[in-house]
Amino acid sequence: MQHLRIKSLQEYQETYQKSIEQPEQFWDEVANNFVWRKPWDKTLEWDFAKPEVKWFKGGKLNITENCLDRHLEERADKTAIIFEPNNPNEAAQHITYKELHSRVCQFSNVLKANNVSKGDRVCIYMPMVPELAIATLACARIGAVHSVVFAGFSAKALASRINDSACKVLLTADGGFRGDKITPLKSIADEALQECPSIEKTIILNRTNLEVTLTENQVWWHEELEKVNDVFEAVEMDAEDMLFILYTSGSTGKPKGMVHTCGGYMVYTAYSFLNVFQYQENDVYWCTADIGWITGHSYIVYGPLLNGATTVLFEGVPSYPDFGRFWQVCEKHKVNQFYTAPTAIRALAKHPTSLVEKYDLSNLKTLGTVGEPINEEAWHWYDEHVGKMNCPIVDTWWQTETGGIMMSSLAGVTKDKPTFATLPLPGIQPILMGTEGIEIMEQVAKGRLAIKFPWPSIARTIYGDHERYKQVYFSTFKNMYFPGDGALRDEDGDYRITGRVDDVIIVSGHNLGTAPIENAINEHEQVVESAIVGFPHDIKGNALYAYVILYNDVLPSEFLKIEINQLISDKIGPIAKCDKIQFVSGLPKTRSGKIMRRILRKIAINELDNLGDVSTLLNPEVVEEIIKCRI
Repeated sequence: MQHLRIKSLQEYQETYQKSIEQPEQFWDEVANNFVWRKPWDKTLEWDFAKPEVKWFKGGKLNITENCLDRHLEERADKTAIIFEPNNPNEAAQHITYKELHSRVCQFSNVLKANNVSKGDRVCIYMPMVPELAIATLACARIGAVHSVVFAGFSAKALASRINDSACKVLLTADGGFRGDKITPLKSIADEALQECPSIEKTIILNRTNLEVTLTENQVWWHEELEKVNDVFEAVEMDAEDMLFILYTSGSTGKPKGMVHTCGGYMVYTAYSFLNVFQYQENDVYWCTADIGWITGHSYIVYGPLLNGATTVLFEGVPSYPDFGRFWQVCEKHKVNQFYTAPTAIRALAKHPTSLVEKYDLSNLKTLGTVGEPINEEAWHWYDEHVGKMNCPIVDTWWQTETGGIMMSSLAGVTKDKPTFATLPLPGIQPILMGTEGIEIMEQVAKGRLAIKFPWPSIARTIYGDHERYKQVYFSTFKNMYFPGDGALRDEDGDYRITGRVDDVIIVSGHNLGTAPIENAINEHEQVVESAIVGFPHDIKGNALYAYVILYNDVLPSEFLKIEINQLISDKIGPIAKCDKIQFVSGLPKTRSGKIMRRILRKIAINELDNLGDVSTLLNPEVVEEIIKCRI
């Protein structure tokens, strides 16, 4: 695969041009680097009006043969997964490709023995331990569809996801370590299972030694392993067979089960991983996300393993036992590529830089961000204190729905630029659309982002609701995928994501995007982070309500509010000044770091009886605090 790595700006430009002019030939050449049981008959068949996309039609494969089996000849003894436990005093595990292959085959036999077969849905509700990665791969090997649910979600959220896709088996654990807390996963799962008639068997991993009682149709993971061997031939899958369903929050509150398929997802995640991070043989790569999110699926499990990489799997949190934990892990495992969320960077930037400086980060070659656009102040902190001004920063834009990174600089190959996702990856054709639904042809422009041609890892549908898939992603602009984001394009052709287009507030007839205002506020030296929402106003139609987090040693004051509004006025104009500024200790966020502005909007307009299920948030406790102190 290394020969597919783009090594210069000129090579990027030539590759990109070819991928646009001859997309089928381009992806054929990439896909030919994988092991296929049977080659495909047709590279691409698509119609965004239906919408329907098929890649590598008629091709037969199993993704785990590409993640595991094909590496056994040359990389059997190479470390595939480094597991770093929550507790720094617990020994790390180094799992080789040979051992990972053995454990995946063995657990495939466990699934088979528990009546799981091709096409069955398996729900996985587990902490960040090696068995979580093994379980996803075992599902893929047996041809079952995995649906990973983040192990911080409530019983209600878990039940809704199990029921939506009628999962047959639930894989969980007694509990999960998270900082100084233990999440009682088994008891949460038991509560969910009271409403899940499709579950026939629950397999439970012992991770925390919590006292649990097994009820009917519940078995221990380790006892099931004792009954089977580690020989399991991968089941042949069609390129368009379902690989996994992954739920993402819907604007209505009902989660959307995005469906990804075996062939196209494999080809795109492997290719994007290699090129964005510029991974080289024997590098150690670490993505801090959870496998419960698309970032974990694509860039902890599948992308790295398809490239024969060494990927770090981290059970803990950045704040335990102190806020130097990330950097301690980077030093310990000599991490070369480090990929995290802007929200984590901002949280770490609140603390003394001595927590970074005490660790040797000299092995770092590439830094990355994911989940939301990174603001300039956080970008520079990351660059200066973590990268020592010596590491390219890849600011990656993509979604659960896209399967892989869509826009990003390629580390050290194409130029990075603070707050810009920069350029599309080969095969990705972005355009900017005006409000009239016509493409904006000018080079320097601002509009709604759309993608006019399919790429291999695009989600094929919303599980059980193709009409919703069509309405959400393909109805805004004819024959185009609309991700819901606005963007601007500069004179270099670089793109900057300006935020969700539903985060545009009309104030006195002016369309104001929340992202530029938040960036202006965040430039104040005493501000860590902010979020803007609109609320009804008798004269302006809407006015702006700002929620602002200050550094720990800064006291809120009226003078600070005046300074913040002056900064907004200087940067954007007086029209963007905030009518209300509330200082808060945190913002309600999804586990992947997205600010839940829907909740903030409801608090701003005092609509408190319809906040939805806040238990799925990273920090549900902050919602009560914000409500208590609302202006």
